[in-house]
Amino acid sequence: MRFKFLVILALVALVLVACSSGDEAAPAELETFGETQTEVDEGAADEEGAPEGGADVESDSGSMTDLPMVDPLSVDGDIVTAGSSTVFPLSERMAERFQDEGYSGLITIDSIGSGAGFERFCVTGETDISNASRPIKDSEVESCQAIGREPIEFRVGTDALAATVSAENDFVTDVTMEELAAIFSTAETWADVRPDWPAEPILRYIPGTDSGTFDYFVEEVFAEEAEPILSASNLELSEDDNVLVQGILGSPYSVGFFGYAYYAENEDTLHILNIEGIEPLAENVDNASYPLARPLFVYSTADIMAEKPQVADFLNFYLTYVSEEVEDVGYFSASEASLQQSMQAWLDAQS
Repeated sequence: MRFKFLVILALVALVLVACSSGDEAAPAELETFGETQTEVDEGAADEEGAPEGGADVESDSGSMTDLPMVDPLSVDGDIVTAGSSTVFPLSERMAERFQDEGYSGLITIDSIGSGAGFERFCVTGETDISNASRPIKDSEVESCQAIGREPIEFRVGTDALAATVSAENDFVTDVTMEELAAIFSTAETWADVRPDWPAEPILRYIPGTDSGTFDYFVEEVFAEEAEPILSASNLELSEDDNVLVQGILGSPYSVGFFGYAYYAENEDTLHILNIEGIEPLAENVDNASYPLARPLFVYSTADIMAEKPQVADFLNFYLTYVSEEVEDVGYFSASEASLQQSMQAWLDAQS
C-alpha cells in the first residue's frame, strides 16, 4: 500500500510540473505575438502614409480626434481680423455664431484683400488673424518673421471663383479658358471673342490687385502675368465685391469675377458661366474638374494664441463648426483631411 501511495504521489507531481511548464510558456508566446503585431501595424502605417502634418489623428476607437470644446460664454477679450473679401462672409458668419452662443467681446473683420491683410498681419502686426483666398507668399512669411511672427495656416473651405454676367445677358453661357482670357484682356467687343456674339464693348469689373481673387485669376488664366488684364479697356477694379456686383448688373454687356458667395447672394440677377463645359457645382469642385476652384484660409500664430486665448478659442470654434456654415454662406467644405490637418495645426500650436 505504501508503495502504491508513493507511485500516486509521483504521478501527481509529474502532472503538476507539466502544467506549470505550460503556464510559463503561454505568456512568452503572447508577448512575442504582441511585438510582431505592433511592428506590422507600424509598417503598414509607414507604407500607407498620412496627410502632411499628422492631421489624421485618431482616437482608440478609430474616429477622428476633435478639438477641445469651447464655451463662448466663458470667452472674453477682443479679436482683430482682416484680409480677403472672399473669406470675409465666412469669417463674419463664424463670428456671428460665436457671439450668438455667448461670446461678449468684439470681433473686428475688415474686408481689404488678401495682400493688404497680410501686410497688416506681417508688417504692421495689427491683426490677430489674417483671412486669405490664397496661400501666404514666401516674402510675406519673411515679413512676418521679421516682426517675430511665425504664421500658421488653417484651411477653412473651398471657393469656386465665379465668372459672371448680368441675367439680362442672353448670349454667354459657357466659355473656354482661352475665351475667358480674351474677354478679360485683348477683346474689345463680345464679337471679338465669338463672331455670333454682339459687337458691343465688353465692360469689365474685377477685384483690385491686393485681392487674392485677382492673384488667383491671373495665375490660372494668364500664367501669373498681370499685364494683359490690367491693360484691358473699360476696366474697373475694386476691393469691394459688392461694387463689382453692382457694376455687372448695370449692363447686359458687363462681365466680372469674384468669390462664389457673392454670386450666390445675387443668383436671381446674375448668371454664372460654365468654364470648359464644367458647371461650378459642389461635386465638380470636390473632384477638381472645375478649373477655377481654390482653397480658403485663415492665419494666426502660436504666440498670438498664447497671449490672447480668445483668439485660440475663436479659431477652435471656427474649425469645429465651419463645415456646418460654409455651404450656407455660398462656398464648399474643405476635405476632411484638410480640416483634420488644420485641427492638428491648432493642437500643435498649444504645445
